[in-house]
Amino acid sequence: FGPFLDAKHEQVENCRLLGSFGDVFRLCLRTIIEGTRSAGSHLVFVPSLRDVHHDYVYPQPPFLCPDLPKEDKPRVHFVPDPCTLELD
Repeated sequence: FGPFLDAKHEQVENCRLLGSFGDVFRLCLRTIIEGTRSAGSHLVFVPSLRDVHHDYVYPQPPFLCPDLPKEDKPRVHFVPDPCTLELD
C-alpha cells in the first residue's frame, strides 16, 4: 500500500482535506486494520517519501501508532524504509 496520504493527491495539493494530515492518516490506518481483523492477516506498513504526514528524510523511520489496539499489536507491524523482512 501507500503512500497513504499522497503529496500528489488533488485534495492534498489544493488543501481540501476535511482534517489534518495526521487525522486523515489515522483514519486510513484504522480502516485498514479494522477491516482486516477478522481475516487474521499480518499487516506491514512501510512509509513512502510521498506520505505528507510523515518524515521526508531517507532512510525513513517507521510510522508511529501509539493508539493501536492491544489485540492488533501482534499482527500489525510498522517498519522503516528501507527494511528487510524475513518471513518464515
